[in-house]
Amino acid sequence: MFQSPGKLIKRLVVTLAVTGSVGMANAQAADQEILNSSYDIARELFASYNELFTQHWLDESGKTVEIKQSHGGSSKQAQAIIQGLRADVVTYNQVTDVDILHQRGNLIPADWRERLPNASSPYYSTMAFLVRKGNPKNIRNWDDLVRDDVSSVLPNPKTSGNGRYTYLAALGYAQKTFGDDQTAIDEFLRNFLGNVAVFDTGGRGATTTFIERGIGDVLLTFESEVNNIAAQYPPGEYQVVVPKVSFLAEFPVTWIDRNVERNGTADVAREYLEYLYSEEAQRLIAGFNYRVHDEAVKAEFADRFPELELLPIEEITGDWATAMTVHFGSGGKLDQLQRR
Repeated sequence: MFQSPGKLIKRLVVTLAVTGSVGMANAQAADQEILNSSYDIARELFASYNELFTQHWLDESGKTVEIKQSHGGSSKQAQAIIQGLRADVVTYNQVTDVDILHQRGNLIPADWRERLPNASSPYYSTMAFLVRKGNPKNIRNWDDLVRDDVSSVLPNPKTSGNGRYTYLAALGYAQKTFGDDQTAIDEFLRNFLGNVAVFDTGGRGATTTFIERGIGDVLLTFESEVNNIAAQYPPGEYQVVVPKVSFLAEFPVTWIDRNVERNGTADVAREYLEYLYSEEAQRLIAGFNYRVHDEAVKAEFADRFPELELLPIEEITGDWATAMTVHFGSGGKLDQLQRR
């Protein structure tokens, strides 16, 4: 039986509540405990990964570990850590939400991206579209999202890394289409944003709005999310559209130096992230429709991921600092384009 994301979320909450109760009962029996602060739609992925890792850690160290999770928009999650949440590791969906832990809290070193392979991004994704049965509006590419008859749903770029990635993907497409014509680029983005029916605070909220509430012709979110949603329903009920040009969405991770020192969890926290690069973990991650770096696993899942042109942040705005200031800062380009 297929269940809507809303029902799945409710079931997951119940499952986590039960698991949490059991975990509290067994917490004293666990040798160690760590907290993973993660982004909104990563609940199911890390619920599975935690099972894999706890067995790995037991085999490697002979110790048991309880892994707790905190999920939400990654920007809000990062702010909670700055305000005192003693997370041991973060597994986010945007580099700036990790950078801020150094810039505002001095909780991690400035060179945190150099501590793990692939700039501390063990997997990656891009932005894709989920449309309703039969794709009645014939939505195929970014230019279809500015048509008068199309309405979309996406997370708010102000509160969600997911939403920022979508905005930047649309910007990258406009830049490749219109070249140096800034007026045309701005008009494209103005129409793109004007067609958004709902800006949700996070990716999972946007999914619920599109599926449960039936709002919008197209949901814009991670490729992994749209594939996971489509797989929950009978074939054809929802269709996945992956545009040929999109944004390179990295998923940065790090341990929180100050917290792991205080918590006495440095070894297990580092291994929790390093093991994400193992072939076994990469295979699990690919099973959740994320793109991975391990060559053997990439070959196994090649038919699941179409070849795309993925634009890095450097090709679109130069760097993340510019993106955050020029486009997403108060009074920035995003705010200007949304004014009527």
